Amino acid sequence: MPKPPQVPDRKLAPDDGEAERKQRESSRDGASQESVQGKTRRQFSASEKLRLVKAAEAALSSGERGALEALLRQEGIYSSQLSAWRQQFGTGGKAGLASRTPGRKPKHSTGDRELLAVTKQNEILQRKLRVAEALIALQKKLHEVLGLALPEPPEES
Repeated sequence: MPKPPQVPDRKLAPDDGEAERKQRESSRDGASQESVQGKTRRQFSASEKLRLVKAAEAALSSGERGALEALLRQEGIYSSQLSAWRQQFGTGGKAGLASRTPGRKPKHSTGDRELLAVTKQNEILQRKLRVAEALIALQKKLHEVLGLALPEPPEES
């Protein structure tokens, strides 16, 4: 069987695969890659939400076809956001549109927490006082049994 003719332009070097592998490894290191910071979420204040809800109502009441969609595109918001804001406005008025902090609601207010802390500290001190009074009573009984005289407290003038 005859050998296929070799193409003179293309030379196969034994290190071609190795060069490709090195290039891939250097791109995996990330040294040459640029890091891009992610976008932050857009947040709307209560007044902005109220303005958009009223603008949407005005667009709907105008009767113009596509007015609401144009408003949504112009402001860069989704219809689901608008419907959620309408619902919040309907249930709580302008106060319903105010942003809330994420997470669980605290079980106790600040005043309640302070009251609980003071009450707990008071109970600890009362327990220590009962122990101290019991020790003093025990010392008095021990002095009586052993017949020792108790020291007199110093008189204050």
